[in-house]
Amino acid sequence: MTIFSRGFRSRRRADERLPPGQYLTQGFPVLSAGPTPHVPLERWEFTIDSETEQVHRWTWPELMALPHETPTVDIHCVTTWSKLGTHWQGVSLDVLFEQVETAAQYALVYSYGGYTTNLPLDDLLDGKAWIAYRHDGQDLAPRHGGPARLLVPHLYFWKSAKWVRGIRLLKQDHPGFWESAGYHQYGDPWREQRYAED
Repeated sequence: MTIFSRGFRSRRRADERLPPGQYLTQGFPVLSAGPTPHVPLERWEFTIDSETEQVHRWTWPELMALPHETPTVDIHCVTTWSKLGTHWQGVSLDVLFEQVETAAQYALVYSYGGYTTNLPLDDLLDGKAWIAYRHDGQDLAPRHGGPARLLVPHLYFWKSAKWVRGIRLLKQDHPGFWESAGYHQYGDPWREQRYAED
């Protein structure tokens, strides 16, 4: 017979959810490559530009009218902090790509303020990524990427572009801002893909 002590919980331990080289934080550090853009909602839009020059566009009211999800995910920054069990609300990229026909394999995500980051298109689909506009039940603050940011929790957080404005679909990979400066092209935290040589 197995005996459990009082207070035992059969729950996955936090350290099993922590990639190598990371430490836990209770806060939400703010790191940005430049000044914080403040985008009025009446001027905000999100576009997907296909490799055949088709443009799919959503205004803020149109984004808000789409079905949303409330993922709870762990996030990991390349600067070695991790935050477990973060709560978000947003629209799955699967919903936005329903009407997009493409043979592209890569995406270049671009933001208000000029930031860019590159990802394989497969890493944005099949329930892996969202356009997030709420965090912990509150509208996403500008310092954290509001009014909306990309959320790709299985990769280092620099891939979750703040102030997201659109996605350009490409047949060949094209490095974004940090990738051009020597960061890894993919950024898997479990393989510690921080820099190009990792």
